[in-house]
Parts: sequence; C-alpha cells; structure tokens
Amino acid sequence: MDTSPAALLRLFVPKVPFIARTALWHTLWLSPTSSKWDLRTEITVNIIRTLLDSPQPTPLLKQQTWSLKDPGIKGPMWISKVTLPKPEEQDIQHLLIEAIDRLNEGGEGTYTTPAILPVEAEWTGYRANVRPDRPRLDLSEAQHYERLMREVTSPTTILYFHGGAHFLMDPASHRIPASRLAHHTNGRCLSVRYRLSPQNPFPCALFDAFHAYLSLLFPPPESFHEPVAATNIVFAGDSAGGNISLALLQLILEINRSDTRNTLAFHGHSIALPLPVPAGLASSSPWTDVSRCMPSITSNAQYDYLPPPMGKEAISRFPHDEIWPTDPPRGDLYCHLSMLDHPLVSPLAAKDWTGSCPMWFACGEEMVADEASAIASLAAKQGVTMLWEQYEAMPHCFLLIFEHLEASKKAFKNWAAFCARVAGGAEGQAGAKLETKGTWFAAKTCKETDVDVKSLAVCSQDEIKERMQSAKEARMEGKEGEAKILPKL
Repeated sequence: MDTSPAALLRLFVPKVPFIARTALWHTLWLSPTSSKWDLRTEITVNIIRTLLDSPQPTPLLKQQTWSLKDPGIKGPMWISKVTLPKPEEQDIQHLLIEAIDRLNEGGEGTYTTPAILPVEAEWTGYRANVRPDRPRLDLSEAQHYERLMREVTSPTTILYFHGGAHFLMDPASHRIPASRLAHHTNGRCLSVRYRLSPQNPFPCALFDAFHAYLSLLFPPPESFHEPVAATNIVFAGDSAGGNISLALLQLILEINRSDTRNTLAFHGHSIALPLPVPAGLASSSPWTDVSRCMPSITSNAQYDYLPPPMGKEAISRFPHDEIWPTDPPRGDLYCHLSMLDHPLVSPLAAKDWTGSCPMWFACGEEMVADEASAIASLAAKQGVTMLWEQYEAMPHCFLLIFEHLEASKKAFKNWAAFCARVAGGAEGQAGAKLETKGTWFAAKTCKETDVDVKSLAVCSQDEIKERMQSAKEARMEGKEGEAKILPKL
C-alpha cells in the first residue's frame, strides 16, 4: 500500500461520500452500532472494512513490505536492537519437532523442519520526560540498553509477539504498545522479530519464539541482559502474537509432559528438564483458530472489521507475486492445510492446559471471541488461573487501534496491571497470587458484570474438534478458501 500523500488522497477522496453517509446514519441512530460506538469508531471501522474488501487487492509481498516500513524511533521510548545468535547445538530443534510429532494425531500433518537461525529482537523500555518528537540518541545498541535499564525499576520482563496474521508487521510496528507496557509495569519488553509467512511457514515463528524464551533464561555469550528468571517473564501478544504466545506455552507444557529427555543443551548450558513456565501469559484478541470454524466468525461480524473467510473463487482472483502462491502450492499462508487443527498451529485444539501459568485475555465482541473464550473456559476447568475480560461491541485489537475509548484505556491498564502483578515480585520470586475471574464490560459505560469463566465456551470440546476437522476437510477439498489472512489492502 502506497502511503505517499498523493496516494492517500487518491485513496480517501473517493470515500468522502461514504464517510458522510456513515456519519449521517450514525447521527440519526440508523446504524446498528450507533448505540454502542462513538462516531469516530463508527467511521474508522467502516473505512478499515472498505480497505480490507477492496475490489483490487494488493499483491501479498507489497502488503508485507508496506507493513514492515520502519516508522523510526522517537519520543518516550528506549529501543535497543539485538540479535540472538543461533546455538551450535541442535537440541531446541529436536525438542520442537518431537513435540509437534507427539501432538500430530494420526500423523497426517505435514510441515517442514525449520532451520536454526539467529533471531532479531528489540529491547523496549519507557523513556521518561521527553517530547513525542524527541529523536533517538546517537548511541550504540549496548548504550541504548544501558540507558533503558536505568529507568527500569521492576523485574517484570514481557516477551512480546506482535500481531499481523502471521505475515505482516514486526517489532517496529508495535513499539508504541510495547513501550506503554514497559511504562505501566516499570519493566521492559523484548519484542521478537519472528519469521513471517508465507516465506517461512509453521513452525518457523514458533521456533523463533522458543529460541527467544530460552535466550532470556540462559543468555547467549555477549548478551546485553543477565539471566531472567521465569517468574519474572510474561508472554504477551495481540492477535497472531497471541496465537504464538499460547502455542509457545503449549509447547513448553508438552515438552514437560514428555519423559524422553532429561536435559537440553543451549549455548553451552546444560538445562535440566522440565522447563520452567513463565509467570503469566497476557493476550489482546488472541487468534487461536487458524481454521476459523467457530460461530462468532459470522455472528459477531457486525462489530468487527476483519474480512470474512475468503471463498475459493476469491482466492483464485487474488494477484500472484513472488511469495504467493508458494512453490509447491500451499493452501494456507501459515501452514499446510493438514496442520490446521494441530494444537501448536491452532491452540484452540489443545486438550490440556494443566500446569499452565496464570492467563489474562481481553476480547471484544469480535469474530475471534468464541475461540478465545473456549480456551479460557477449558483452562479454568483444568485448574489454571484465568482472568477473562470481554468488552461489548468492541472490534479486534480495539485497545491498540482505538486508544481514545474508555474501554481501550481500561483494557490496556488491566493488561499492564496483570503483567506487573504476576511477574513484578522480587527478582526470581513469584508474583501476586490471583484468582480466576471473568468480567463483561458494557459498551460506552464500561459497567462491569461478573461472568463464570468455566461456562464461557459456546461449544463442547467434542463439538470444537468436529468443527475444526470439518473446516480442515473443506479447505483440503477446495470447498472453502483462505481464513483470516489475505486482507485486500
């Protein structure tokens, strides 16, 4: 997407009548969401919808390249760019593959073993008392990290995974929310530049996430940071980043359920198994079902801007470029179609969250709500501390996109508060003990109503399995097209 002034004028000027009509309908209470949204939200959501449903879709590589444009570093944030070196040992690759294969029911899932590569990331912190336009200081990356750590007063360390449907964006696009989380927790974030699809399909992103977690616990030589205790680490992410967070947690739980290994070699460290779980997991609008089989995909569409699943005919018209379709062809950007219902691809399919850390989810009344609530319900039934927050009529990732709303402010504040409570104890010690709690927040007023987390799921586990299997079969037979991905920017 071209973001030059001329291109933006060409894009938005034709939409002026549409914007005016939207404003009129909202003002006259003719819109179905007039009572739920303010005018700014109504216009923004409808503009995003028109962009994602353009009759002339932009080729995938162009979308990806646009999303990776670095906006620069300025204002109240410290950024220290790092590269986590690849270990000489291959144990992390073996552990990942063994876990994938154990969870691969029937052995029918197809994937390619990922290469062990260095992982880029950004340490992110809050830079106090500077103007929003204050430029970044001319320092080395090590010096930036040292300055960042001067302002950190809590051991809370957030391992952050950005959203973007697995094929868009990177840590640069999420510097503002990462720095805000660092600010509100008095801690720091390590934001991971995981490998993107379709060039790097599952399990590449998950592998990079695993690599990053181990690098926090057991720093490679010449790392800026000292070892970070698992009791001070929170996995966090939005949308696809929530998927990666949950898949990483499920990977650790699966490794710990196995007794095939006693140790893991990593950068010269001999790490005793089982692996420590983090202090917590906190996700905004987690996308946990790549098959998109749950009822809210259609029932909550009026409150969301995400495109509906694309049909086979629409996929056939999607412009080809250097990265799509893949060679050999693959039916989904993120994975082979046979893996759609694998627990490390779609955490909705995970059967066991026993032994998990406390989790916090914030969702709107959005298209991915049912899949998130199903995980929250199952985890709570299995003894996991689960904090669930759902905000009436709010769209996907509302707390990042609609920052002016009271719902967004409350959700972001609660997000940071959870991270600080579970991971902000004395270094290496457990944080505050929490209890499972579910809350529904009314539109506009944010009036709170308690909900039973264990009763959130709209489908039983057997029904979810059947839905995912049917969705996978339909995709493999060519009856249905892509899932959340391929927005037509």
